[in-house]
Amino acid sequence: MELDPEPHVFKDEVGAELVGEEGWRNRPDMDPAFSKPMRASVVGRARFVEDLVEREAEKGIPQYVILGAGLDTFAQRKPGLASRLQVFEVDQPGPQAWKRKRLSELGIKTPDSLRFVPVDFEAGQSWRERLVAVGFDERKPAVIVSTGVSMYLTKEANLTTLRQAAGLAPGSTLAMTFMLSLDRLGAEERSTMEFVMGKAKASGTPFLSLFSPHEITALAGQAGFKCATHVSGEDIRRRYFAGRADGLDAGDAEAFLVAET
Repeated sequence: MELDPEPHVFKDEVGAELVGEEGWRNRPDMDPAFSKPMRASVVGRARFVEDLVEREAEKGIPQYVILGAGLDTFAQRKPGLASRLQVFEVDQPGPQAWKRKRLSELGIKTPDSLRFVPVDFEAGQSWRERLVAVGFDERKPAVIVSTGVSMYLTKEANLTTLRQAAGLAPGSTLAMTFMLSLDRLGAEERSTMEFVMGKAKASGTPFLSLFSPHEITALAGQAGFKCATHVSGEDIRRRYFAGRADGLDAGDAEAFLVAET
């Protein structure tokens, strides 16, 4: 948003406030040239998700669940749309507590439509059970989103998440990002991904699952979804980055699974 010229694919000034400065801009992996495809991927997927949520809300879908919500600021940035939905942010207790503290410190209001759902995944807590405990209506459909998470989970853990989502009410939609298998990437992007994966492993958060489009849609079918489609990096490129003079491009490494109950 700040480094790249208009037209901006996605704006999140609230998120920038939450993060603050804290020296992160000076990290080597935040170099503007090096980070260009990665930040394009982040804004592209964020725009795709919120376009999907808006379309589903127009159809009357009443609930929106964000798995691994992190610093998501949908409810603060889109108060009009959020007021038409019951929004559930699911995340680990520690990071979620930090985020709530930052919101309070900055005087950023939490809308009545938002529910925070702390879930200790490492302790085996069920996010479905925790959702219901804070008001999620299992009789009504929902949009459920998971971005930037699947690569850190085993394939078995991803299947468990998909099965829980597939058990939602008919008419529900899941949008989940996944990382493509390295053999599906061109040489330059594969080299970048190998670097990123090395850094992730060194920091204690290794990538555990990469998928081909066939593998991820087959997994969704195994989990019980009625239909599943693959939204490629090329699809995201055509929607949001076509015709840009600055070369901003999300690349092909990250794609979406979109599945319906």
